[in-house]
Amino acid sequence: MSFLTYIINGISLGSVYAIIALGYSMVYGIAKMLNFAHGDVIMVGAFVVYSMTSKMGLNPLLAIVCAMVFCTLLGMAIEKVAYKPLRNATSSLAVLITAIGVSYFLQNIALIIFGSDPKAFTSVVTMEPIKLAGGELTISGEAVVTILTCIVIMVGLTLFINKTKAGQAMLAVSEDKGAAALMGINVNGTIALTFAIGSALAAIAGVLLCSAYPSISPYTGAMPGIKAFVAAVFGGIGSIPGALIGGILLGLIEILSKAYISSQLSDAIVFAVLIVVLLVRPTGILGKQIQEKV
Repeated sequence: MSFLTYIINGISLGSVYAIIALGYSMVYGIAKMLNFAHGDVIMVGAFVVYSMTSKMGLNPLLAIVCAMVFCTLLGMAIEKVAYKPLRNATSSLAVLITAIGVSYFLQNIALIIFGSDPKAFTSVVTMEPIKLAGGELTISGEAVVTILTCIVIMVGLTLFINKTKAGQAMLAVSEDKGAAALMGINVNGTIALTFAIGSALAAIAGVLLCSAYPSISPYTGAMPGIKAFVAAVFGGIGSIPGALIGGILLGLIEILSKAYISSQLSDAIVFAVLIVVLLVRPTGILGKQIQEKV
């Protein structure tokens, strides 16, 4: 039964990585930018919920909605102030350095407001654990809610992309910004919408992560953000199903590595598996091979 427990925990952790990875995949797929500040938006969303529930006594669901709104506005502000001026930059290094700068800016703002000591985060999940096989297998409420939330988000986002005008505009911009603009699509608005959706999902991921691992600090989003980026690359960056597959596989590898090999080497194993996958398939599991025109 312990193996099944590890599998469920791995899927739960992988679901969080998948939700975060969606932000990376959407932004890269549409704006061709790597938003390395995305992990710190997770931390901001979690701190908003922490402040509203622990300090202000607000209802957890209302606090989550407020966190999503706040992170949506934050994501749009980051895109407008930090990334939009560099959208046509000749070197992608400028965008990367700016993203790292935004990341450290958010971390230091959180350090000033909340301090460096980790804070106890009260889980927003009230669901009782599910006991199976006569109590030998216990599934936490956080795991169930996280997995179900991931499934709902993936299905909803897929329908949004394929069935709505805004989603079709995203697909058009991801293919060719110039052609999309000629067709009357608001490219700037579409990219801003992409950052807004990714940041709102980051808030949800931050709450789920801190509910499962009840601690929060200004550095909470750093490593999960990096691992989610690995998951996005693993599955094929720019692909929504790829983000799901990459996140779940990454979560399973991490949990099983901690259980059966070494908790200290689990992160190294995760990155080693990524290297092997990219050597075999450089575009990731579901990534598309792009033919360059000459």
